[in-house]
Amino acid sequence: MFRIVEIADHVRVEPELFGIPIKEAVKKQLEKSFENYVDEEIGAVVAVLEVVSVGEGILIPGDPAAYYDSVFKLLVFKPELQELVFGYITQITNFGAFLNIGAFEAMIHISQTMDDFVSFSKSDSLIGKNTKRVLRKNDLCLARIVAISHKTTPPKIGLTMRQPGLGKLEWIQEDKRKAKLAAEKLARAEAKEAKSKEKKEKKK
Repeated sequence: MFRIVEIADHVRVEPELFGIPIKEAVKKQLEKSFENYVDEEIGAVVAVLEVVSVGEGILIPGDPAAYYDSVFKLLVFKPELQELVFGYITQITNFGAFLNIGAFEAMIHISQTMDDFVSFSKSDSLIGKNTKRVLRKNDLCLARIVAISHKTTPPKIGLTMRQPGLGKLEWIQEDKRKAKLAAEKLARAEAKEAKSKEKKEKKK
C-alpha cells in the first residue's frame, strides 16, 4: 500500500550542502539518506515529498555537519497481506515467476500462477495444461499478496493469481467476456421459460 507519512527527526546535513537554502539542503540530504531505504515499520521509501519545517541548526564539536530539527513527508510503500497489487513479469523460472510491483519484486510460485496444472516451457514461459494460457516476461498482471517475510531486506513477498479476478490482464478480460456471455445465455433461457409458462397459463 502506498501512503504518505510525516516524520519529525534531526537531519544531519553534510558541509557540501551549506551553500544552498536550508530547506533545500535538508531535502537533498534526506533524498540521499533514504535512497533504497527499507524499514519493516514504514516500508520502502519511494520519494521525499516535502520538508514541512526546519528548526535551528545544531553543531556538535568534532563533527563538520549541522543537525536540523526537521519535519518532513515521505511517500512509502508498505506491502500488506491480502492486498491487491499490479505489476509486470520480470522473470520466468522453472519454479514460478517474479512480478515487479513498484517498490519491490514479488514471487509467484508456479502452483499459484493460474488455476491449472502449469509447466515450464523451454521458451521461458509458463503454460497451463488445460487452459493453454501462457505467462511470459513483461506480461501485465493483477495478483494478491499472501505472504510477507521481513527476515531479508528487501522483504520476501509471495503472491497468488489463482483466485477469481486475478492473473494476466488478458485472462481477466477473457473471463469477464465468458461470464457476460454465460449470464446473457442464462437470461435468455429464463426469459424463454417464462414466456413458455405464460403461454401455458393462457391456454388454461
